Amino acid sequence: MNAGIIGIGRYLPEKVVTNLDLEKMMDTSDEWIRTRTGIEERRIAADDIDTSDMAYFAAVKALENARISAAELDLILVATVTPDRPFPSVACMLQERLGATKAAALDISAACAGFMYGMVTAKQFIESGTYRYILVIGAEKLSKIVNWEDRNTAVLFGDGAGAVVMGPVSEGRGIVSFELGADGTGGKHLYQDEYVVMNGREVFKFAVRQMGESCIHVLEKAGLSKQDVDFLVPHQANIRIVEAARQRLELPEDKMSATVRKYGNTSAASIPISIVEELEAGKIKDDDLIIMVGFGGGLTWGAIALRWGR
Repeated sequence: MNAGIIGIGRYLPEKVVTNLDLEKMMDTSDEWIRTRTGIEERRIAADDIDTSDMAYFAAVKALENARISAAELDLILVATVTPDRPFPSVACMLQERLGATKAAALDISAACAGFMYGMVTAKQFIESGTYRYILVIGAEKLSKIVNWEDRNTAVLFGDGAGAVVMGPVSEGRGIVSFELGADGTGGKHLYQDEYVVMNGREVFKFAVRQMGESCIHVLEKAGLSKQDVDFLVPHQANIRIVEAARQRLELPEDKMSATVRKYGNTSAASIPISIVEELEAGKIKDDDLIIMVGFGGGLTWGAIALRWGR
């Protein structure tokens, strides 16, 4: 039994904050932000919208796309570092709100790599025959943990949510291989005290190296080569980082998702948000080999090779 994505959805807040807006709030400029990060704008959730709300909106769309009801879900996994509160988990809040009465529920804390951790966890339950349908969500309201006076971090982040329903898929499709990893010694470079704190130079060096290596590793595990890759969906942290991953795979520009310009870094939500974007643009098709790769605080990382389709 192969585990794959059978439904997908996303939610993006209505409010758009551009670099020009940030110029009025802090000592920065549109040119400074664009040349260093590739970001031009980001979405910021309203005060009365929290992480669980965005996760719910994305989940409803994913369930509709999968053509299953919430009552059929066996497990809900929510990857987030910005839960509404320490407990109950966002996943448990969703279980109640969706009416997923038989589903177990828990949150995963692996920062920007959390969605990769969630998908790989779901794969184990599905392929072992323990569970059939699992909802995996990446959802973040990073605007509530960003210091809006710190131009080094505030310009980077946005809010949003992306959700997938995972279940059994036809032979040859679904997750082909994966890699998960962590290096706790790097935790000091990216963490939350009251606000997000980041040593940008060290995180950049780690990300450029690890994203490229993880892409190669999952291809090797699957017995595939760079030439087999149809599309790359990297975590949208910084345009220079994602470009380094694309170049490592020797892919043309139109074979990589680059949504960071429009949405900024949405942490665990960035990969599913980007997949929806590329599906709507017709860039991901059935039987395409997709590489998803992310990294985050912890330090954590994860990559998946997936053959698209049900």
